[in-house]
Amino acid sequence: MGGAWEADPQARLVRRIGVAPAELGTTGGRDGCPDIWELDNGDFAVIGRDFTQVYSEGLPGDAVIGGGERLVVIPRLTLLAAKAHIPDA
Repeated sequence: MGGAWEADPQARLVRRIGVAPAELGTTGGRDGCPDIWELDNGDFAVIGRDFTQVYSEGLPGDAVIGGGERLVVIPRLTLLAAKAHIPDA
């Protein structure tokens, strides 16, 4: 197995995975648009609400939120709408 994964700050958004928040009815207008995007390097970017503090103390022992990481929450509907658009490999 290789070294620790690092996010590539040079990676760019390529395509939305799933359905636009406005179509799902999960947007608060300009603000509050939970979303999932594929990056040009194959990684994914998730836009959600920052709940790092809420969940940090209740994480299982093998789950860690490292420095520079945030735990974000997205609506179930957002992930279910994206499911069919996520590549298998």
